[in-house]
Amino acid sequence: MTIAPWLSIVGIGEDGLAGLSPPARALIDTAEILVGGARHLALVPDTGIPRWSWKTPLRLTVDDILAARGQRVCALASGDPMWFGIGVTLARHVPTRECTIIPHLSAFTLAAARLGWPIADCACLTVHGRSIDLLAPHLAPRQRLLVLSENADTPAQVARWLVSRGWGPSRLSVLARMGGSNEAIASGSAESWSAPRGDDLNTLAIDCVAGPEARAFTTAPGLPDDAFIHDGQLTKREIRAATLSALAPLPGELLWDVGAGCGSIAIEWMRAAPRARAVAIERDPARVDFIARNAASLGTPRLKIVAEAAPASLAGLERPDAIFIGGGISDEALLTACWNALAPRGRLVANVVTIEGEAMLAAWHARHGGVMSRIAVSRLERVGPYHGWRALMPITQWSVVK
Repeated sequence: MTIAPWLSIVGIGEDGLAGLSPPARALIDTAEILVGGARHLALVPDTGIPRWSWKTPLRLTVDDILAARGQRVCALASGDPMWFGIGVTLARHVPTRECTIIPHLSAFTLAAARLGWPIADCACLTVHGRSIDLLAPHLAPRQRLLVLSENADTPAQVARWLVSRGWGPSRLSVLARMGGSNEAIASGSAESWSAPRGDDLNTLAIDCVAGPEARAFTTAPGLPDDAFIHDGQLTKREIRAATLSALAPLPGELLWDVGAGCGSIAIEWMRAAPRARAVAIERDPARVDFIARNAASLGTPRLKIVAEAAPASLAGLERPDAIFIGGGISDEALLTACWNALAPRGRLVANVVTIEGEAMLAAWHARHGGVMSRIAVSRLERVGPYHGWRALMPITQWSVVK
């Protein structure tokens, strides 16, 4: 049985009903249940129909909406509901054929228009309900960021965060209540930020300028070794770049980094592709601490950390699209567990330095194919008053598609 559209998701701006198209206005006027935040609901005259405010946690209201299937429910959203908005959440639960979505101008569109920034050249991000550390991968000279704030405290928090990372000269603009009669803009540098606490509804624009102590890290694989806190248990830069190339990160895919050490492979995987996810599995408590600190400083605070030994810790984890084994392979049970868990057409990459580990990879290569590589790297170092090449331990790498 086909269910007619019953849920409408309407974007609304600071100009309220006056800024809506006739179809959007009609969906609000004919709704039997109206859902939205207090600010949204205040923009619509009360006609006596039920008006639901969002509950905490949000899932409670989503459940209420699903229970009202068949009634005309209209959910109000700020700007574009499908750009970090409530439309994204509702679309996960309600089939598209049962929804009508009408967007308004997004905060990103309005901010770019106010500042004269080409929106296609800006990184559009949000820290609403998320860590400010997510901005880290986007810090680069002359990069422009448009950021949805959590609340009125966000601009000052971001200013301090930029200063702590050496990006104090960056210019900030806070755009509040855009499109309404109370629209306001405050600007200044991060290092001298002194604007008073403004409105909770604001968008932050950042024009990135590097100070003398700033470091800009590429999203291409192979960050410098000193970008990570570690105790020596680190896949070295040259090996890491080759390993990430073999793992081939793709948008939205999930990696298991087994024996993660300081988390360098998992972190670079997440930085390399949009929405890429990773689980770092590491049993050593000190190294787990390194992983957490590195994930925050390099902009991947959503990295999941499993502080237990593999293979026992792998049970119950979401099936991965790729697996990296870099913590040594002491028994075949680990390889077997990883191989069985790997999704079809998934990639597995294992690096070893011992003869015993190499023999095990050779046996699996004979059984499943793939590519065996020997990677040898030497680095120039001082030898007294001169310089010479010092070899790192050669790595044997097995890369295979299941």
